[in-house]
Amino acid sequence: MTVSPKNLKAIILSGGKGTRLKPITHTSAKQLIPVANRPILFYVMDNIAKAGIKEVGIIISPETGEEIRDVVGDGRKWGVAIDYIVQDKPAGLAHAVKTARGFLGDSAFVMYLGDNLIGSGIAGFIDVFLETKSDAVILLKPVQNPENFGVAEVDDNGNVVEMVEKPREPKSNLALVGVYIFSSAIHEAIDCIKPSARGELEITDSIQKLLEMGKKVNSHKLDAWWLDTGKKDDLLAANTIVLDEMIKENIEGEVDSASTVSGRVEIGKGTKIKGSTIRGPVVIGEDCVVENSFVGPYSSIGGGSKIKNSALEHCVLFEECDVDHIDRLEDSLLGKRVRLTKNSKRHNAYRLSIGDDSVVEL
Repeated sequence: MTVSPKNLKAIILSGGKGTRLKPITHTSAKQLIPVANRPILFYVMDNIAKAGIKEVGIIISPETGEEIRDVVGDGRKWGVAIDYIVQDKPAGLAHAVKTARGFLGDSAFVMYLGDNLIGSGIAGFIDVFLETKSDAVILLKPVQNPENFGVAEVDDNGNVVEMVEKPREPKSNLALVGVYIFSSAIHEAIDCIKPSARGELEITDSIQKLLEMGKKVNSHKLDAWWLDTGKKDDLLAANTIVLDEMIKENIEGEVDSASTVSGRVEIGKGTKIKGSTIRGPVVIGEDCVVENSFVGPYSSIGGGSKIKNSALEHCVLFEECDVDHIDRLEDSLLGKRVRLTKNSKRHNAYRLSIGDDSVVEL
């Protein structure tokens, strides 16, 4: 059978415990954390659907799988069919592929990490796979700290020579981005490897095994931005970039005559802006209230939130947050239903990462 985007499958890895994002991920899957008021996983789904792939398997964990099912649904909003595949333990990326073997069958497939954002589509990446007739194509990005990533050494034609996971002395600065394309040969490679020192089946070891088996592994360098949204600062950076590139002026809520809205600002239905200044790029969800406040650039406010007598900038607020009499809030990530109030006259710029259902008095 001739391989084309239409008969490629995709698996999205949406398990894991999100330990680097605690306390936020105590109560929510990291792939559902909002960037510009949309779950990270939705941007992944966008890229897969735009590439023409119709069958998607989402790897979920027992702890957060039901939440992902509820939010993502059956795939109809993207025009794809979704199978949910439970990975009983976080035993590595290659273990996730092994878990999805029944869904994948003998199909070539895209593997996409559900907490990664890239500033481009993946159609060109798929073209490389099809044109070179490779058994694997990996997406690479030059980084300043390659020792913290899986690293590839490639020749002048883009063919991969060697793969090493977190090398002490990297031979290149080309890090593995969380998007891969494999032929069915990857299954044999995974069957040949053993767990690493951290007890996981590593995808880097699997790719290296493909090379040892004489299979063709090619690469595609990513020119656009790439963010692994594993930490608070990564999420804030992702929010900034997405707001910069994707937000357009769209005001569906009410803005009174005492308020000023400038720049690219999205305001959802049912939201009321009273006596406030909103300076974009900013996105404010539905049914919010912003009163006597300043919402500065690169902020995302989740639906049902209330901002009163406060100033904030470069912040991500999840749904139903309540911020009241906070002189200055910046570079902060607030989980669902966080209530942030002030009970003193001190003036400070606060930097916070707060879990769901918290109450904080400053």
